[in-house]
Amino acid sequence: MGNTTDELTGPDLEAGIAESDLAEGSKLLGHAKGRAVLLLRSPNGVFAIGATCTHYGGPLVDGIVVGDTVRCPWHHACFNLRNGAAERPPARDPVDCWQVERQGDRLRVTSLLDAPESGCPVESPSSVVLVGGGAAANAAAETLRREGYEGPITMVSADSDVPVDRPNLSKDYLAGNAQDDWIPLRPMAFYEAHRIRLLLSTRVTAIDIFARRVTLSDGASLDYGALLLATGAEPIRPPLPGADAPHVHTLRTLADSRAIIAAAATGKTAVVLGASFIGLEVAASLRARGVAVHVVAPEKTPLARVLGDEVGALVRRVHEEHGVVFHLGQTAASIGADQVLLEGGASLPAELVVLGVGVRPSTALAAAAGLSVDRGILVDSYLATSAPLVYAAGDVARFPEGRSGELVRIEHWVVAQRQGQVAARNLLGARERFDAVPFFWSAHYDMTISYVGHALSWDRIDLDGSLDARDAAIAFRRGGRTLAVATIGRDKVALEAEAAMERGDEAALRRIVPESVP
Repeated sequence: MGNTTDELTGPDLEAGIAESDLAEGSKLLGHAKGRAVLLLRSPNGVFAIGATCTHYGGPLVDGIVVGDTVRCPWHHACFNLRNGAAERPPARDPVDCWQVERQGDRLRVTSLLDAPESGCPVESPSSVVLVGGGAAANAAAETLRREGYEGPITMVSADSDVPVDRPNLSKDYLAGNAQDDWIPLRPMAFYEAHRIRLLLSTRVTAIDIFARRVTLSDGASLDYGALLLATGAEPIRPPLPGADAPHVHTLRTLADSRAIIAAAATGKTAVVLGASFIGLEVAASLRARGVAVHVVAPEKTPLARVLGDEVGALVRRVHEEHGVVFHLGQTAASIGADQVLLEGGASLPAELVVLGVGVRPSTALAAAAGLSVDRGILVDSYLATSAPLVYAAGDVARFPEGRSGELVRIEHWVVAQRQGQVAARNLLGARERFDAVPFFWSAHYDMTISYVGHALSWDRIDLDGSLDARDAAIAFRRGGRTLAVATIGRDKVALEAEAAMERGDEAALRRIVPESVP
């Protein structure tokens, strides 16, 4: 829970500062007892917490304060100012929290406060079974223990590895910038210490919702008092000749990422089929390893369906500046041993092929059990399925989006984590609606795009700033309402937009991204 840093900056907060130096709403980076500390004044008081986000080390001094929380500018983790608790993923661990004392006209940071205590659940199922080993299931397991649940927890994962930081699989880890021990969300010892039974390389093959029992791939069965389905999604393999060849890869698991890394060690030419976020992140990572990369996709502009033509064109330029060759408006006809043949007749060298054409939700298990399924497992705003004591979360869940009420299925890491957290509290009787504003980030070399909200379509796009300078905020609007905001080089703006969406404050969103002059 410590927040240490090699270089401490700012005032010694143990010695204290003049209270007049900390204005209302201001933040001050300093240090105490050899640790970086963020001192801030909000309408609710003066607080001191660890200055560094426990997720990827983001600087909380550059974040924003919302109520009794501070939010990280990098990936929107949220920490309680009163006890340091990580209230919202992607952070899982708390930050330090310090006592602040007034001594005359000075403020001093004195002692560390105790770690947040476990909660007390409203209900306590006889046992909990979590089906899946990804973001939602892991967040649910940790939340159950944090909320004070003492019963048996079993996580059944088809993966051979402990739950991993999946966004890194296509980003830093694949690029060679992250070491192996960064990738597990927790070591096996964590699960053992928290009495979370982790069954790896194991699938649930059947669910009996009346007997409240699941059958496992090894023939064993588990009874449950509550069940969470977090089966995720499966990469699509298009029906192409050669798509099942050994040098053709998808990317979903740590094993998948390692296989691509191994192939890139000897293969120096790659074709990525699909200009999706995953496909383009893989392209960037392979370029970092010195692999020549061609991207083939049917659309005219990468990511235009999500980010619009202008931002999509910027993404293309950034990749082209790093040597990626695009073949847009084209599709593959077949995959050979060392080439990909396009429908137009062109042939691209390919010692390595990565499929990035999308995923489909893993609903077969739920459908066979008789749950309501329609382009995902259907859940209500509490993430409950059509069966009693069965919840669903993550990429597989189709839920009512908090701002529009529309049924959506969102394939974002942070959304999956936050749904796992809410589902866990609800199976303990909390009755908490899932209404978090969706958020994701996507890294392309030295450019990161942050996106808050959800826009399937829009009737106008407004831009503030300059895409060429990679300093911009882009609003996607329909019917006079802001559905989503994307930012490049404006992390704080993304936080402010997220908070405005939570409040339903359209006027604030119009100030953040004014309407563009035609």
